[in-house]
Amino acid sequence: MKGIFLLIFFILFINPVIYSQNFLHQQNMVKGIVLDSYSRNPIQNVQINIRNSSKIQVTNADGVFYIKNLISGKYILEIKLKGYDSQSLPIELFGKTIDLGAIYLVKEISEDTELSLLALTEDELSDNSLGNTSGILQAYSNTFLRVVAFDFSSSFFRIKGLDSRYRKVLINGIEMNKTYNGAAQWSNWGGLNDVLRDQDFSYGLAPSYYTFGGPLGSTNISTRASNQRAGVEMSFSSSNRSYNQRAMATYSTGVLKKGWAFTFSGSRRVGIEGFNQGTTYNAYSLFSSLEKIINDKHSINFTSIFAPNRRGKSSPNTQEVYDLKGISYNDYWGYLNGRKTNSRIKRVEEPILMLNHFWKISNNNSLQTNVAYQFGEIGNSRIDFNGGSNPSPTYYQKLPSYFISNKDFEAAYESKNNFISNGQIDWKRIFDANITNASAGIGSAYVLYEDRNDDKQLTVNTILNTKLTNNITLNAKLEFKNLQSHNFAEVIDLLGGAGYLDIDPFAQTSDSKQNDLLNKNRIVRVGEKFKYNYKLYSQTANAFVQGQFSSNKFDFYSAINLSKTTHQREGIFLNGGFPDNSLGKSEKLNFNNYGVKAGAIFKITGRHLLDLNFGFLTGAPTIRNSFSNSRDNNNIVKNLQSEKIFTADFSYILRSPKVMSKITTYYTSIRDATEISFFFADGIGGDNTDFVQEVLSNINKRLFGLEIGIEAKLLTSFKLKLVASIGQFTYSNNPNLYLTSEDDAEANSSGFVNGYKDFGQANLKNYKLAAGPQKAYSVGLEYRSEDYWWVGATSNFFSNIYIDVAPLTRTNNIYLDSDGLPFENYDVNRAKELLKQERFDNYMVFNLTGGKYFKIYEKSVSLFIVINNLLDTKYKTGGFEQGRNANYNQLNEDKSLDSPLFGNKYWYGRGRTYFLNVRVRL
Repeated sequence: MKGIFLLIFFILFINPVIYSQNFLHQQNMVKGIVLDSYSRNPIQNVQINIRNSSKIQVTNADGVFYIKNLISGKYILEIKLKGYDSQSLPIELFGKTIDLGAIYLVKEISEDTELSLLALTEDELSDNSLGNTSGILQAYSNTFLRVVAFDFSSSFFRIKGLDSRYRKVLINGIEMNKTYNGAAQWSNWGGLNDVLRDQDFSYGLAPSYYTFGGPLGSTNISTRASNQRAGVEMSFSSSNRSYNQRAMATYSTGVLKKGWAFTFSGSRRVGIEGFNQGTTYNAYSLFSSLEKIINDKHSINFTSIFAPNRRGKSSPNTQEVYDLKGISYNDYWGYLNGRKTNSRIKRVEEPILMLNHFWKISNNNSLQTNVAYQFGEIGNSRIDFNGGSNPSPTYYQKLPSYFISNKDFEAAYESKNNFISNGQIDWKRIFDANITNASAGIGSAYVLYEDRNDDKQLTVNTILNTKLTNNITLNAKLEFKNLQSHNFAEVIDLLGGAGYLDIDPFAQTSDSKQNDLLNKNRIVRVGEKFKYNYKLYSQTANAFVQGQFSSNKFDFYSAINLSKTTHQREGIFLNGGFPDNSLGKSEKLNFNNYGVKAGAIFKITGRHLLDLNFGFLTGAPTIRNSFSNSRDNNNIVKNLQSEKIFTADFSYILRSPKVMSKITTYYTSIRDATEISFFFADGIGGDNTDFVQEVLSNINKRLFGLEIGIEAKLLTSFKLKLVASIGQFTYSNNPNLYLTSEDDAEANSSGFVNGYKDFGQANLKNYKLAAGPQKAYSVGLEYRSEDYWWVGATSNFFSNIYIDVAPLTRTNNIYLDSDGLPFENYDVNRAKELLKQERFDNYMVFNLTGGKYFKIYEKSVSLFIVINNLLDTKYKTGGFEQGRNANYNQLNEDKSLDSPLFGNKYWYGRGRTYFLNVRVRL
């Protein structure tokens, strides 16, 4: 009876409860429509999810979403879309449908600041030596990186002390880093901010779907037409940095009915003069992307980019020059026909063509195949003077210090006054000299020419992404790259002359003077090649595999990369200084390299995470560092090796409603690096002077430090940002150093044998690397109004900035006389003082930013402005020792002067600058 009673009780009471719970479960539903707060138009692909639940939906083309079959209870509904402020709504479900109605998303102002930031840092990105902040502009959630991009970029700051070649930059999965020097040429796609916003950024060793990456991570830029925001955007910018004005317009169709999508963009940047005198800027940018969505599985996209640009360079100067002319002084220009004319123009014209095929094999598998071809030319102009005096206004024999060193104080006074009142290239004197020579039937004394690099590069790769299980994904890539680079000097202006004699005036014999023994004493004219002419060939095959695992408490990844690289030089001129090894092909260099990395994220809670990454990778030397003097001969760097890198980092991450922070400690070891320099050196093996190639090999570097980024909401509208980068970047060994030069009598008297002289070790251990500020701090406060305007201010402090030392003066050449014995007057304590590395003064910079978002006649308008270095602080951002004084006697004599003849050369930061951007979206 008891069992029957329990059965009846279950049927009558328990079962209805279970049924009602199932009924309530089936009936629980949330729906709504998401609209833009300004246009009131529906927004597609907004992510709608229930916090701590697997329920995720996206809005359809009408902005509508439905989430069904929810268990009764209380939830937090999260609404997210990139470019808009996220929303979180509390809901209660007990057997009913909740219609949230219209939900209005407010445009995130940071999207406008991001686009302006891309433009703001364009001038830094155009010169790869200035740091490595390129490619980090999309790291919204990382406070440290955003402050680095905004506030540290103008101070030669290098993340983790590494230069830009340690970050991989890709467009549609194609690596864009140059084979010649390893760095990306950002000016190849400059001025196209609107169509480059879709970026996949991986910091450090973090995994990427597209590449193994480098110690600084990777950035992949997608230009698919179907991913571009439909509509018209126009913007105008004004600045006193590199360019003065920029106009840009973009039109995207979105996906049309027959599966086509088109995007076109163009811009014009122009500057008569930037912050530095005579630095002209002239750039166009054209972009098109055409995509055909064939069906649900296949899509083909074609992208073309052409961004020709010309910009005037600015010179590093000694402190004597800056004291006389100010920090904006530039010695590369002079007045020609009443206009400032820069002799050193960098010109880049390298179109990019890409064809990409996207194949969605299944819901869990996709394959992307890419073909890219880049071609064109890079030219760097300068004046050559084989028959005249050095035209540089800062040539040491023209400055007051030269006359003071010779006790000619009257001439020093005249030199000072002349330099202050003029101090620029005398174009009139150059033309007069050439015209006089032409009338006398003599070749020109001066000529304007370009150092040219004409590259043709084909890249083919395929990228597989597959989801093996709900927790495991696999990424793989195969890539082949082929480069042919033609390098030569070309006459671009005879400067009033009739022709120019193609010889090396510093060589000792008639044959060694010939730049091409096959065409002796050749007279060259505009458009003709001279000085040097050779080709470089390089091929790289690369394979990459990566696995990623995720769970509630633990995420893990590991990856391996294998590559094979070959380099070869082919001489077209038979150089008179190197008749036996300059013409024809060199030995082919082969390098087999690999990389392994792994990392894990431990989720202590949803708000507290630990992140660990480590990797070991090797890299083939760049072409630039493979041949000791590629312009003149086929000589290969002795004992050339692949660079070896070990790097690791460990982070603590806090993600709370009020505070977002990340604290990272890192360590990087670089071994067997190679660096090549070219300069005139006095005092090699006594008092001899030679033009030399300095090869520094077996270089080891140690870089470690701490990165801190904290962002705290003080009130609803106020945000505090605290950032610190504390590092120590040093040489960790004494690398090997040797010099090469022409095999002539003067070189032989300096101890060269067959154009080679080994100096053994350069005592560089524990010297600091010239990697920008090794310590940097920022404190910022930001206010955002509900009326869609915002303002921010930051105070930035920089310290531990060091000069780039001259390795030759740290070898035994510093104390050895021509007889091989130490100088009689050599003073160890004085030598230590002379060789002490210069540390620049600490400095502080204040920056202001602000913006406003509003509507005019139903058109979205945004305004962004930034003022950098508000207090016009003067500071040194970098510099290098001149290696000309190579021994103790000459270095001691020069540094004993109030203004050394060959003192350190510096770069100063810009003074007060501004950038203003107005953008309209139709």
